[in-house]
Amino acid sequence: MVERMKTWARLSMRPLLKSVLKSCFIFGLAAVLIFSQADGAMAARGGGRIGGGSFRAPSRSMPRSAPRGPSAGYGGGGYYPGGGFGLPFIVPFLGFGGGGGIFGIIIAIALANFILNAFRNSGVNADTVEAYSSNPTVSVARLQVGLLAEARSLQADLNQIAQSADTGTSDGLTKVLQETTLSLMRNPEYWAYADVESDQTKLSSAEQAFNQLAIAERSKFTGETLSNVNAQLTQAAPKAALPTSGDLANSAPGEYIVATVLVATQGKLNLPKVSTQEDVRDAISKIGSVSSEQLMAVEVLWTPQASGETLTADEMIAEYPNLKLI
Repeated sequence: MVERMKTWARLSMRPLLKSVLKSCFIFGLAAVLIFSQADGAMAARGGGRIGGGSFRAPSRSMPRSAPRGPSAGYGGGGYYPGGGFGLPFIVPFLGFGGGGGIFGIIIAIALANFILNAFRNSGVNADTVEAYSSNPTVSVARLQVGLLAEARSLQADLNQIAQSADTGTSDGLTKVLQETTLSLMRNPEYWAYADVESDQTKLSSAEQAFNQLAIAERSKFTGETLSNVNAQLTQAAPKAALPTSGDLANSAPGEYIVATVLVATQGKLNLPKVSTQEDVRDAISKIGSVSSEQLMAVEVLWTPQASGETLTADEMIAEYPNLKLI
């Protein structure tokens, strides 16, 4: 009787065991397919990064202009250069009483005229004072362009810039900005999407605003396969070479490369809202013309970084919903 029960138990367990094994096989197969696709997506969405900078208050002293002519001495009885009554004319009368009436008005006008001419002749205006203050205005801007996959020369240009750029100096960063914008200007026929954002803030909060933009863009990469930031160059091991058949040269429609330029510059950087290619050209030109004296920080990011790889239309829409068709 016991043997019969054991035999029945073994027979009843076989279907259950087969079902479990079948489920494990299906689950394993699904996992292999999912992770193999994820690896492909990760390989196609690595990015490159170039940049650096420093958010420090200007340390230069206020400019002082040389005297424009011989100043009148207290006994000269002359006028302050530039017109209006000079200080020697005013001072002797300030000790008298009766400052009201017409005489007081004349004294007030003369004093205001003296102060105004003093500022005019010193060569200092509101913009100069702002630029040399301890907490000047800083513009933080982002330019983003989605290019058709045929713009493969842009990938090669950015890779070359990253490998050779001096990102540890202001002049080197200015050159990075100029070379990047020049490369973008050379590929207008491939511009498909674009977006521009520019805000003004004070120096005390500019670094935070810039870093927020940079981190948001970097988080869209699965990895930075080529990076040259603040004179630190890192590069991932190259993958197996892609085939060079005609299929690569004729990219399928709906494949893209996205390039992003972030800049922080002293003063106001007025960029247009982009809706046409002319708007994009204008924005690229203005960003590329920022001088080394004004440039505080720059980052250039692009994806995919590896030549021959592209983003699908679905990937670009998912990661860059702000881009507008131009």
